[in-house]
Amino acid sequence: MHIADWVMANSLQQRCRKIGIRLTGQRRAVVRALGDSCDHPNVAELHQRALVYDPQVSIATVYRTVKLLEEVGLIDKHDFGDGISRYEDAEREHHDHLIDIKSGQVIEFFDPEIEELQIRIARRLGFELQGHRMELYGVRTDSKI
Repeated sequence: MHIADWVMANSLQQRCRKIGIRLTGQRRAVVRALGDSCDHPNVAELHQRALVYDPQVSIATVYRTVKLLEEVGLIDKHDFGDGISRYEDAEREHHDHLIDIKSGQVIEFFDPEIEELQIRIARRLGFELQGHRMELYGVRTDSKI
């Protein structure tokens, strides 16, 4: 399978269709905006992005669509301590989050040592780890990143 075929077959739109979610024009615009996102947009940001694809998209449609997609497990909802719900595709490659509590910047990272440590801790406590979510909160102490 070519990479372009894989991407299309695994797109958020295709996964919606596969599980039987009807994609109206407005809903398709919201799903496309979500699928194109590499960050963690909130509903207002998604609304602005969806308007590019369909100028008739209402904010209510965005709210209903993200709720539906979250309920069926296609997107993950995050609250990074500011009380604002943010969303990302649930099938993105695993990563953890470091949140700068002053600026709100969210840095995605993956650390194999942390992943192994979590597995070891779960085993030590008699569990087989099925998944996890890690969010670290801090303030930047230098500007090297």
